[in-house]
Amino acid sequence: MAWLILFLAGILEVIWAFAMKLSQGFTRPVPAFITITAMVASFWLLALAMRSLPLGTAYSVWTGIGALGAFIIGIVALDESVHPLRLIAALLIIVGVVLMSLAPSSTH
Repeated sequence: MAWLILFLAGILEVIWAFAMKLSQGFTRPVPAFITITAMVASFWLLALAMRSLPLGTAYSVWTGIGALGAFIIGIVALDESVHPLRLIAALLIIVGVVLMSLAPSSTH
């Protein structure tokens, strides 16, 4: 259940990042409200997931989902660059998140 909660927290991170971009520096009320609401919910779900997942794993996966999601939204919705170096960087984030989630959480 913690992994599902963490995934939802990561999706909300993507939502708040995109809404923040749309808020144009918090000058547009609706996207600003969505940003703040999604931020609070994302942090709350992250905190719930951290009850049973290690800090490093939970935080790395959460930020990885957010980074990759924002990268994809930027390309799809905001016409951002699909340069090969950006794609390689995204692939490295995926590899890092997968390895972090597969690594043992304790040395004991």
